[in-house]
Amino acid sequence: MIVYLHGFRSAPASIKAQALKAHMTERGLAEQFWCEQLPVSPRAAIALAEDAIARARAAGLEPAVVGSSLGGYYATWLAERHNLRAVLVNPAVVAPLSLEAYIGTQDNMYTGARFEFTRTHIDELRALEVATITRPERYWLLVETGDEVLDYRHAVQRYTGARQTVLEGGDHGFSRWSDYLDAVIDFTCP
Repeated sequence: MIVYLHGFRSAPASIKAQALKAHMTERGLAEQFWCEQLPVSPRAAIALAEDAIARARAAGLEPAVVGSSLGGYYATWLAERHNLRAVLVNPAVVAPLSLEAYIGTQDNMYTGARFEFTRTHIDELRALEVATITRPERYWLLVETGDEVLDYRHAVQRYTGARQTVLEGGDHGFSRWSDYLDAVIDFTCP
């Protein structure tokens, strides 16, 4: 089962989430896809994802996480805590620092909903930081060098030893996502 974690200011309606959901449906795996709107609070977002992980295990499914941007930051913490496989797409590896500039009122890019991002949220992000991954074989990093939001080199360094796909060009949205859908499903749902 894939627990998909969207990024900051994103939603389950994101292009990547919808493409993965549709592809899993085509492959007869619709019931093995979970993606809900994550709360702005990192602590609450983690609690929601952990509930999905627990429900999957209770149903006899082996969960894995796929996270984009801030979702990749969350996915790393969840993979470490719950011994999960993880696919990280242009992950925010230094989220407490990179999101500091966003303190204040924000708009969700897909729903238009407004929310307040606070210093408390930054502190919650710091509490989730994973300095070093313990089992690199559980991870697959997908980054594009043209990411205009995050420096892909931070992710390449953080996930040393993990499977890494580093593509020239592209953008923060990971423009070649559709090329990797089957491989992502195969990696997370073996």
